[in-house]
Amino acid sequence: MTLSPIEALKAGSRHLRGTLEAELASPDPSFSKDSQTLVKFHGFYQQKERGAADKPPVLMLRGRIPGGRLSAAQYLAWDDLSDRYGDATLRLTSRQSLELHGVLKGDLKATLQGLDAALQTTKGACGDVVRTVTQAPNPWLRPDLAQLDAVVDRLALHFQAVSNAYAEIWLDGERVNPEQEQEKLFGATYLPRKFKFSVTVAGENLVDLYTNDLGLAATFDATGLLEGFFVTAGGGMGMTHGDPTTFPRVADVLGWIPAVALIPVAEAAVSIFREEGNREDRKRARLKYVIARKGRAWFQAAVEARAGVVFEARPLPTWRTSPVLGWLDRTDGTLALGLSISGGRIAGALKAALREVAATFQPGVQLSPDQDLILLGLRREDRAAVEALFARHGWPLTTPDPLASRAMACVALPLCGMAFTEGERALPGFLDQLRSALERQGLRDRSLVFRVTGCANGCARPYTAELALVGQTSSSYALYVGGDPEGTRLAFPVLHKLAPADFPAALDRLFAAWAQADPTASFGNFAAGLGAETLKRLLEASPERP
Repeated sequence: MTLSPIEALKAGSRHLRGTLEAELASPDPSFSKDSQTLVKFHGFYQQKERGAADKPPVLMLRGRIPGGRLSAAQYLAWDDLSDRYGDATLRLTSRQSLELHGVLKGDLKATLQGLDAALQTTKGACGDVVRTVTQAPNPWLRPDLAQLDAVVDRLALHFQAVSNAYAEIWLDGERVNPEQEQEKLFGATYLPRKFKFSVTVAGENLVDLYTNDLGLAATFDATGLLEGFFVTAGGGMGMTHGDPTTFPRVADVLGWIPAVALIPVAEAAVSIFREEGNREDRKRARLKYVIARKGRAWFQAAVEARAGVVFEARPLPTWRTSPVLGWLDRTDGTLALGLSISGGRIAGALKAALREVAATFQPGVQLSPDQDLILLGLRREDRAAVEALFARHGWPLTTPDPLASRAMACVALPLCGMAFTEGERALPGFLDQLRSALERQGLRDRSLVFRVTGCANGCARPYTAELALVGQTSSSYALYVGGDPEGTRLAFPVLHKLAPADFPAALDRLFAAWAQADPTASFGNFAAGLGAETLKRLLEASPERP
């Protein structure tokens, strides 16, 4: 077996230390190539703005925030650090996290220490480890969803890397001998690639459960107490255009387990991936490829053998995705306010308004896997004052737009090194084109799940959307349709190398056909029913694509 260079780097890194400390002390504005790989395990990426040779490289820092839950003080700490050391914006991710963009290497240590003072960390937010554990948001303070907090916190703590490198290098923490450290769960070379957990309540798919390596959908007994979980495995979005050996995949349902089996089953899944994942080719290293290669039955049996549990076959309830936006009632008599934020970018007037709301009213904060921000525990008597505050900052609260509510985009250009074309910056324009096309076809009362990414890696989960654009070249996208509104089915491509200028014409043809179909059918179900070949023929008369 020929291991990838990154495997050798991890093995010789002294548990993720490498030469990071020496390079941090260097005046060079950039980390070395090897260190740029290692810093991902510490929660950040080095980036360079394309076409800006005069600008130094910067770092994007990502929080490891279990369930996207923050206090007002913690949110304000992120806000303050973004102004002090970043580009004065915050970005919400598709995994309930916050990102700081534009941090210089010389400011990195101060930024991380500022986060640590607020009991926040970036450790393990990136790299070949178990990433941030996501959970269904709970703006309503529902008792069933509230029980997920402890589950998510337990998983996040249990699957945190042992390495003390983060504390030593960035926080001036006590030093330990790397040779005496043992990563019992991850091993000396950690995982072959990233591993993603997500937790929700059975029937409530607010987390896009089927896109995760391991999904847990909780069930409850007659008294309302957590009794167990449905377990899904093998989801993942990344692929490479033109390479059929890489593909997106929705997870398989393995069955139901009692709550006491949670950690044994989770450990078994991670350890199987650690041993069976591809360490020769990182493009084919995710758990989905292990299950695709060896089969769901093999993986289920392997987990059962290691965990000492047998999955029980139970019928899953029908999935739904409850709206989390706008003003919502909570069971304790307070209110929640869910904000849809285009591309997850918090900047300008919105950033100023949120800062004042957090400082004045001290709400809890929960981020959603759809790049929303939810303010929790606002007093009813403060509603008018909150609305006035947002309006004063030039961000009046309006009825949530159904199309924008579920739309997502990745960062893409200009900083993402993987991006071919635009994502976040192009989202508003694409949404306007979608609204116009729906209007032209008499479908103003309908909506759909739309997502856009700058490359095929799928960070905004385009392959489970009803309609998506996936960056393919510097000036074009692949058009995907047919995902299920609840994320249980993959979309499929119907056009390649679609120029943005040709997107409205393609929408007109698709939506005209949708308008003639069953009026109760979602766009994704309509498209899946017709199939790829029929839709490709439907689109043949669209303007020529480059």
